[in-house]
Amino acid sequence: MADLTIPEGGFWPAPEIPQPNIYPMEWRVETEKLAAIYEKSKRVLWNPADLPWDELNADDFTREQRLGIMYWFAVLANFDASGPAVFARATIQAFEKHEEDPVRKCFFSITRDEMNHEECCQRTIAKLWPGGPLDWTPSDDLESAAHNNIGWLYHNGGRYWTGYTSAVGRYSLPVLFTSFMMGEMAASTLFRGMSSGTRHPVFSEMFQRIGRDESRHLQICMTILENEWPGLTDETRVLITRQLRAGFVFLSMILWEPPAGFWELPPYFLANHRVLMDHARQAGLGVLSYEEQAENWRVAMAKIRAIVERWGIDFPAIPELDLEGVPVDFIDPEEIIPVF
Repeated sequence: MADLTIPEGGFWPAPEIPQPNIYPMEWRVETEKLAAIYEKSKRVLWNPADLPWDELNADDFTREQRLGIMYWFAVLANFDASGPAVFARATIQAFEKHEEDPVRKCFFSITRDEMNHEECCQRTIAKLWPGGPLDWTPSDDLESAAHNNIGWLYHNGGRYWTGYTSAVGRYSLPVLFTSFMMGEMAASTLFRGMSSGTRHPVFSEMFQRIGRDESRHLQICMTILENEWPGLTDETRVLITRQLRAGFVFLSMILWEPPAGFWELPPYFLANHRVLMDHARQAGLGVLSYEEQAENWRVAMAKIRAIVERWGIDFPAIPELDLEGVPVDFIDPEEIIPVF
């Protein structure tokens, strides 16, 4: 065996690694509960390809119903298709900031789940409306309205992504995870209602599985926030209040209807959105009525209010739902973080 080489005066210390950086590598565990949640996520992993897709036949729906279902999933994809990229970027940031190992792993598990959710949108649209959401040519006014609405919807998604990529590095974990908590609370509410309302076995199983994933994501968010919220500064509390309002504005597109304050939409968008959603509802997708959606939002927001006020965080006014709170002025796209 060769002899070691020991330089005179001892080994030279390696240069200090500039931060933020993923090095040096470490696997520090401070929150055992998060580690357990990550282990559970591996055991309950599911494959969208295993859903009973053979039972989803285009011929079982009218053209208007197929278009409505495609439109609903195109709207959902504006949120779910951003999920993998958003959490992948957050995973990288967690490595760069040397968060404990379970935080990084839980971010990764959410990224993987969100890819499954995006695949459900992809497969449904491919089955019922080939070329959707946008790679097809409309043949009448209804199809043109759907195509145009989706184009405007994705324009706004692009604004959100541009803002997120420039802003995510500036936010602390409490602000980030309050935003994520908002998204997961909303998603759990949405898919719980959809799974009980749909009349089709593919969508029933799909929504149940996605809903379970979102409930686990919410558990991750709450576990991290319980660690982070006790040391909040007044400045961070104000940021969180704004994030809660931003989350409502952004997520209302899929959970209810888009309020003013972020969305750039033509004046005819909402009327055509309602027509297309009605077609999806009539197809048995499980889309709740306007009043049911509003009530679901109120229930979700009441849960969020109870959580944040326990930590001295002001709840924002939500006048659209007649919920009192602290007024929040214009929401800039760069402030919006929530995802599904």
